[in-house]
Amino acid sequence: MSKEITLNHITKIEGHAKLVLGIDKGKVRRCELSSIEGSRYFEGMLKGRRYDEAHEMTSRICGICSCAHVVTSLMAIENAMGVVVSEQTEKLRVLLTLGERIRSHATHLYFLALPDYLGYESALAMASKYKKELKQALHMMKVGNRIITLVGGRDLHPVSATVGGWLSLPSQEDVREINHLLHGIKKDALATCKLFFSLKYPQFESSGESFSLVDESEYAVLKGRFVSEESSFEIHEYRKFIKEYHEARSTANFVVKEGKHYMVGALSRLNNSSVFLSRDAQRMLKKSGIKLPSRNPFENNLAQAIEMVHCIDHALKMCEELDLHDEKVVDVVLREGTGVGAIEVPRGTLWHEYQVDGGGCIVNANIITPTAQNLLNIQEDIREFVPRIMHLNKEGMVLEIERLIRSYDPCFSCSAHFLEVNWC
Repeated sequence: MSKEITLNHITKIEGHAKLVLGIDKGKVRRCELSSIEGSRYFEGMLKGRRYDEAHEMTSRICGICSCAHVVTSLMAIENAMGVVVSEQTEKLRVLLTLGERIRSHATHLYFLALPDYLGYESALAMASKYKKELKQALHMMKVGNRIITLVGGRDLHPVSATVGGWLSLPSQEDVREINHLLHGIKKDALATCKLFFSLKYPQFESSGESFSLVDESEYAVLKGRFVSEESSFEIHEYRKFIKEYHEARSTANFVVKEGKHYMVGALSRLNNSSVFLSRDAQRMLKKSGIKLPSRNPFENNLAQAIEMVHCIDHALKMCEELDLHDEKVVDVVLREGTGVGAIEVPRGTLWHEYQVDGGGCIVNANIITPTAQNLLNIQEDIREFVPRIMHLNKEGMVLEIERLIRSYDPCFSCSAHFLEVNWC
């Protein structure tokens, strides 16, 4: 018996994606996951623009992770131009990024993932029974937004960060407010762990490697080597290992490492860096039941809950260390160069690369998002997972497939915009 399942609109994800499944005699003969977002050609639009415009433009790739693109873009440009920023600048960038991760994880866990496990079609449908839990989520999201506003100038597409430093610094009073707000949501993050640890997840293992940045001194945010259980390389070497390719059915590139699919995200970070989690996050990890290294993508939800505890603790540490003082933006001396930036963002490792000419204009740009890296891994996970749920009716199969896709917290709106364009 053969059948085809087509999901033209996968719900409760960022952006738009499509899945076509062809099943014959109990085997998956066709499995095609694709982004169906309209391409906006960011890599092409950056060509010919000044080096200090890149972070402003790439911020518009995505609203929910705009800070991630700003910081990664700045770091890539600074590496190309030989700019070394101050320790204060780096700490504020970490704080900005942590605020965004708190906001993003809370959004995904409660509003996109949780309804699947409680038997509701949406967070709105579960609001009357789970009002307390959704208020916790909104509280954490609000605090994440406030951190971004105080550090970056506004909660979406931050305006304070620039090449070489900050156009406007937060005050010490702002840092004290952030510290107070973080203490206020710590209990919400711990409650989130308890809630998500109580849910039942399918037993399944992905065949992809778990990659993330790994820092020798802390749970990586802005620096480190790109590492899995089997491989390790410096970020500037990424083109030797990571390859992008395009298929006509998708507006997003597919990404492979030495020809094989791989996974990035919160679960990969736990696999590679759990020793650097904060004390309370370590405690939550032990309670979670996750056996590391884990290749069960459904456990990425658990990993995000644990990470929220860690991000709050890490941000509190940043607040304690920040003794803000006025400083000038580092002067930029125009020169030719190529720079790569890679940081850990809510959905995994984000890459920006820029080649700049002697006049400070961008000659080439390359952007690889976490969802683009996960895309092939998700597709192959679906191919392996579907035979296990053949006993379900079509509606049940669709729910389980969508739960698997959503566990990666994909952002297809982020992944679809970087196709090359020739303006001539």
